[in-house]
Amino acid sequence: MKQIINIFLLVFTFNLGFCQTEGYSTNTDGSQTFYKIYGKGEPLLIINGGPGMNSNGFEALAKKLSEKYQTILYDQRGTGKSILKELNSETINMKLMAEDIESLRKHLKIEKWSILGHSFGGIMVAYYATIYPMNIQKVIFSASGGIDLGLTEYVAANINSKLTKIERDSLNYYNAKIDAGDRSKKMLLGRGRALAPAYLYNKKHIPLLAERLTQGNPRINQLIWEDLQNIKFDCKPKLKDFNQPVLIIQGKEDIIKTETAEIAHSVLKNSKVVFLNHCGHYGWLDAEEEYYKSLFDFLKN
Repeated sequence: MKQIINIFLLVFTFNLGFCQTEGYSTNTDGSQTFYKIYGKGEPLLIINGGPGMNSNGFEALAKKLSEKYQTILYDQRGTGKSILKELNSETINMKLMAEDIESLRKHLKIEKWSILGHSFGGIMVAYYATIYPMNIQKVIFSASGGIDLGLTEYVAANINSKLTKIERDSLNYYNAKIDAGDRSKKMLLGRGRALAPAYLYNKKHIPLLAERLTQGNPRINQLIWEDLQNIKFDCKPKLKDFNQPVLIIQGKEDIIKTETAEIAHSVLKNSKVVFLNHCGHYGWLDAEEEYYKSLFDFLKN
């Protein structure tokens, strides 16, 4: 379970500092959500991976898509500038996170928006879509964790299988040090360097991803995965009635099995699947041209 809780502490950081508007929306519990808006056009919300990570690592993606759309990033509750005084099961759970998204939509006075969810962000989109399907124009599942908890049965083993013995030994060493209380930059970066290769087909991006892996809030990550287990996360029954267009896109070399995408495709009646060759967990890194072409074509049509 511990390995599963940690699997989505992964996002790619490439801070371009390109932002038109930023601000805060107020949530149902009085907390605030920090958001950033790029470009003009039809609104596209981007939900980053994690849980427990801020949205900074998705600025490159937001900027590229803002060439034709108004892209919106936000810091999930308790991360980045969306600060909470306390972190516990009463302040961090899927229901509140879904309501934060809806509060943001209302704050921005958006009638309907398209949503891209990457990794854990895909899980978040699926859950939001079961509550507020009427407010969604289109959905993009990018290397999504799926619409149920099926990935928890295989993903830890899949990560290990993509690491060399040296990388696995290093990961075990750094995990033991961190678990013993040493959360120094040296230990966190060492763990990141050992773990990053599992997520990337093109290994030249390892240093950037390793640096990102030094960030994140493990307490938030743990609380969300515990909540997913407690609510028996399974969106399949409700999503059978979801009629909006859906793009499911992921790499063939991803830690997420293609079967996870196929399950979502079988449930979502108006969905399309794209599997990218020579691509791991980050389509815009390993298969940049095909990834963006697929997204732009889907959003345009």
